[in-house]
Amino acid sequence: MQISAVRDAIADAARAVVLPEGIGKLTCTGYTPDSVVAPQFFVAEYTQEYDKAMGRALDELEFTCRVLVSTSDDRAAQRVLDSMLSGSGTASLKAAIEAARGAPGEYALGGLAHDLHVMRVQGYRWYEHQGAEFVGAELIVKVIGDGSS
Repeated sequence: MQISAVRDAIADAARAVVLPEGIGKLTCTGYTPDSVVAPQFFVAEYTQEYDKAMGRALDELEFTCRVLVSTSDDRAAQRVLDSMLSGSGTASLKAAIEAARGAPGEYALGGLAHDLHVMRVQGYRWYEHQGAEFVGAELIVKVIGDGSS
């Protein structure tokens, strides 16, 4: 798998979320940005396990993705964040990202990986990014694919 392309494809998939009226669009990047334009989703750290199948046939990656929301109104910000962390609905990051799995028999992320799965949410808390504070959380996305490409 080409990791940078996979990161960008996850961010592209996240762009499909529809936030409540008046919130604006979700800014999405496949990398950790210098500064955050809230609300923002980005693909941050990852772990990689090689050789999950013999002959470099399969690697497994777990991406830590973060979503950060403005804290101008802490209660309203947490409601927006909660909607993005829901398991379904138009604002659901899980639903948007997993839509990139493709149809049965197709590769995920436009052919970049065999499959992906949004496994869990963790770290629901206040985050500091370049001196600014945000309420946010992490989503863990597992991606499996060809280890030889």
